[in-house]
Amino acid sequence: MQSYIRKPVRCSVAAVVRRPEDGAFLAVRRPPDDDRLPDIWGFPAVTLAAGEMPEAGIRRVGKDKLAADIEPVRLIGVATADRGDYQLVLLDFEARLLGGEPNVRTAPGPGTRYVDQQWTDRLRLLDEGAARGSLCCQIFLDASRRRSDDSP
Repeated sequence: MQSYIRKPVRCSVAAVVRRPEDGAFLAVRRPPDDDRLPDIWGFPAVTLAAGEMPEAGIRRVGKDKLAADIEPVRLIGVATADRGDYQLVLLDFEARLLGGEPNVRTAPGPGTRYVDQQWTDRLRLLDEGAARGSLCCQIFLDASRRRSDDSP
């Protein structure tokens, strides 16, 4: 028996930018008028354009959402969700900052305009987003908790 996705599929990537000196990650807050996750902390993300590779999408996250240059380092995880009128496939990538200090307020990109940012190591900041359906938060928290469970 074959199964097909009958809804349009949107593929998106989220960037978990790490600060090398202390391992903190950059969290961004969605605007209060966001249609799906208002005021939620998470990670900057973009929907991939037709034919765009995930690595190119991560670089675009840096330019469009953070006004900084970033590059993908490794895939953290993948998840899917039914968003009603489409199926979302989201990939979290760890990313490295190459140049410029991220600044969501000066980022030129289209789409969601993040209203705040912070460097943090507090996983709890992402709990509300994960509970409300943010895939980027869910992927990162699951991977982080698996790593801590595997630690001696």
